[in-house]
Amino acid sequence: MKKIYKQKKELNFLENYRTSKDVALGSYEKLVSDPFEEWKKAVRKKYEQYFDDCVSGNNQTGRKLVPGTKPQEIYPIDIWREVKRQREYEPIIPASKPSGHAKLQKERVPKSAKQILPIGIFVATVIGVVGWWGVDLFILATATGGMALGIGLALKETMENYFAYILIRKDKIFAEGDRVQLESGYNGLVHRITPRVTYVRHGLNESLAIIPTRQLVSAEIINFTKEIKLVPAIVYVGVSYLNDPKQVAAILVKIGKRALIEVKDSAGHHLARQIRCPYLDQNKPSCGCDKDIHVDISQPTVRFNKFNDSALDFLVLVYVRDYGSQFKMKSDMRVIMYEEFKKYDIRVPWPIRTVYQGDEKREAQEIAEHESKRKQVTDEYGIGDLAHGGED
Repeated sequence: MKKIYKQKKELNFLENYRTSKDVALGSYEKLVSDPFEEWKKAVRKKYEQYFDDCVSGNNQTGRKLVPGTKPQEIYPIDIWREVKRQREYEPIIPASKPSGHAKLQKERVPKSAKQILPIGIFVATVIGVVGWWGVDLFILATATGGMALGIGLALKETMENYFAYILIRKDKIFAEGDRVQLESGYNGLVHRITPRVTYVRHGLNESLAIIPTRQLVSAEIINFTKEIKLVPAIVYVGVSYLNDPKQVAAILVKIGKRALIEVKDSAGHHLARQIRCPYLDQNKPSCGCDKDIHVDISQPTVRFNKFNDSALDFLVLVYVRDYGSQFKMKSDMRVIMYEEFKKYDIRVPWPIRTVYQGDEKREAQEIAEHESKRKQVTDEYGIGDLAHGGED
C-alpha cells in the first residue's frame, strides 16, 4: 500500500472513495507519535470554533454572548465535552441552550421535606407557647383562618402560576430553547420559564412575549422541537389550464430532487432529511442528513390539490431537519421552480378572469413548442405517485 500510493492526490482519492453502500476501501496514514495529544488538539480546535461563534454573534441568538455571566451562556470546555458525549457527539449549536439552565432549574425546584420540617417544628413550638400563655386557641385559629383566607384570595393567581410552573417542569411540556407556537399564533423560542411568567422570544428577535405561566397549562401550545426530527417544507404553486398536469407533476418532481441535492447550509450540510445522503454518490462521507431516519420518507412528494378559478393548484413537499430550515428550503425551491418553469414554458396565470379573443389558440401553439422537452422530463423523472391513488 505504501509503495503504490506515494502521491498525496492518490492517497486523498483512496481515503475519500466510498462504494455504493458507503463502505470505505481504506487509506494509508503515517503513524502518530502521540495519538492522545493529537486528539486533545482536535477537540480543543472544535471548542475554539464553538467559542468564537458564541462571542462573535454567529449563533442562534444573533447576538454576542458574554463568558462568565450568570446563568452561563457559553459552555465551559469540560461541560461542552460532556454534553457532546450525551448527544452522541452531534455538533452543539452555539447559544441553543445556556449551560446555566441546569443550575437554575435546581434552584427553582420546590423545597424538599427536610427543608420544610424546621418550619413545621417552629410553628408547632409557637402554638405550644401561645397555649401555655393562656390565649384562647379557638379565637386565634379563627383570626388566623380569616387572615389565611384573605391572603389566599390575594395570592390566588400567584399560586396558580407556581403550580403551573411545577407541572411544566415535571411533565416537560416544553423547555428553554424549544420553538413553540402560542394559542394567539405567536411563534418563537422559549427564552425563560419562571414561577410567575414565561418569556417567549420571537424567531426573528423582534419582540419578547411575556405570558403568565398558568395560562400555558390550559392553553393550546404547539411544540415544534419536542421529538420532531422531520419538518415538512411545502411550496404551493398554480399553473395554467393549458399545461398538462402530468407534465407539471414531473417537472415538480425534478424541482424537488434538485432541492434535495442543492440546498445546503453554510457548512455544506443538506437541509433536507433523506434516506441516502447525496454525498455518498460522489464518494464522499455523509453529511448526516440520512442519520436516525426510521420511517419511509420517499420524497419529493407532489400533489394536485384542486381546480382553482384561474389555475391548477399543485404542491411539492420535502422534509427538512428542523423548523427553521424550512424557510431557506422553500425560498431556494421557489428559485429552482422559476428556472424550471421558464425552461419548459410552464405558465403561472395572473389571478384575474381573462376574456380570450382568439388568444387561446396562440397560447396553445406556443406551449406545444416545448411539448417534446416536457415529455422527455416526464419520462425521465416520472410523476411520483400522483396518478397511483396512494394515500397522503
